[in-house]
Amino acid sequence: MERADTLRTLSAVAGRAFTLKVVAIAACVFVLFLAVFGMLVSGAGGAAFASACGYRGLPGADGESGSTPGKGQAPSGQTRKDQIANAKVIDEVAKEGGLPGKATFIALVTALQESTLLNLDHGDRDSIGLFQQRPSSGWGTKEQIMDPKYAAGMFFFGDRTDHDPPGLTDVRGWETMDIKAVIREVQRPDDRYLDLYLGQQDAARDIAHEAGIDLDRPGTSGTTPTNTSTPGDAGAPGAECYPDGQDKPGKPGEPFHDGAAPWPGQVRNRRSAAEAIAWARREASSGGGDWYRACLAFVARTYGWSFSGTNYAIDHYYQMPPEMKHDKDRNPPPGALMFWETGGRAGHVALYLGDGKIASNDIERPGYIDVVDATAPETKWQAQYVGWAPPHFPNGG
Repeated sequence: MERADTLRTLSAVAGRAFTLKVVAIAACVFVLFLAVFGMLVSGAGGAAFASACGYRGLPGADGESGSTPGKGQAPSGQTRKDQIANAKVIDEVAKEGGLPGKATFIALVTALQESTLLNLDHGDRDSIGLFQQRPSSGWGTKEQIMDPKYAAGMFFFGDRTDHDPPGLTDVRGWETMDIKAVIREVQRPDDRYLDLYLGQQDAARDIAHEAGIDLDRPGTSGTTPTNTSTPGDAGAPGAECYPDGQDKPGKPGEPFHDGAAPWPGQVRNRRSAAEAIAWARREASSGGGDWYRACLAFVARTYGWSFSGTNYAIDHYYQMPPEMKHDKDRNPPPGALMFWETGGRAGHVALYLGDGKIASNDIERPGYIDVVDATAPETKWQAQYVGWAPPHFPNGG
């Protein structure tokens, strides 16, 4: 019922003599309703719906508003302050090395795609830090890489002893190269995800503006960079998903099978696994299109939570207690949460229904929940399956 209709009805019941009192009471009730509703919406939007998932067909360009891939909404609060602080560190390292503003711009674009310009202590395999550099690949120790100044220095200059791994200045002619080609040389991502970096350019310019960084400044080093990197010698499409020496319980595209594992005692939800599965199936059969890029929000809702308490889907997995993470295990129990790396910041999560099926948003219909094969994120998005975990929402509400 509209507010005006409500007020007229209340006034008629109370009589004209009490009109002003009724209006005042109704206004207070309406304000209280807005406050409660606002808390629910802000909880879902800030903590759950902010946990964006990959754009259909181009997974991982997260934080989007509307239908344009890679066009993100700017974070606020402490997150934005951290981004600006990290951007300033990156720019200071560039200026100390005599590099022009373009170097800072390339670094900001890269860090935004890799870590949302946040100094993460987790990532794919052993990737960490602003640029998701890996200790096992020679970028330094974990403690070194977690130092933003050190990480930026490695991005710009690489290993100055033997140039392995190489940095930006090891790429001959990087100053005049297309940014996509430069990132391919330095960061060496899978070519399928290179375009996602381009979607971070506007965000990089916005952050630079807020941080007072001059992206047009000339360099002062006067040195000619040398190129010791070779295109295509790492991160090639189609590379083995599981590095040699790791367990291989199943390969991408192989079917999933039901496992049997009781939830740990600290896993407590407002719905049971059976109730969550039933809720998800009802949403798939008769729900609306409100789930665009809201995978973590969806799985939290299936278990009765208004919000998950985590900003990004893949973070929800990496922040699980070690005993709850079942890396690459393709035998999840019904009701488990399944996670994928999509090549972007957010990743993807879906609810395992059993019999090799998941309830997932955006795979068949953007914004809608559908019941699909659990292999769909791999076969349709070329996403990498990370593993499953019990439905643990320690910060949910």
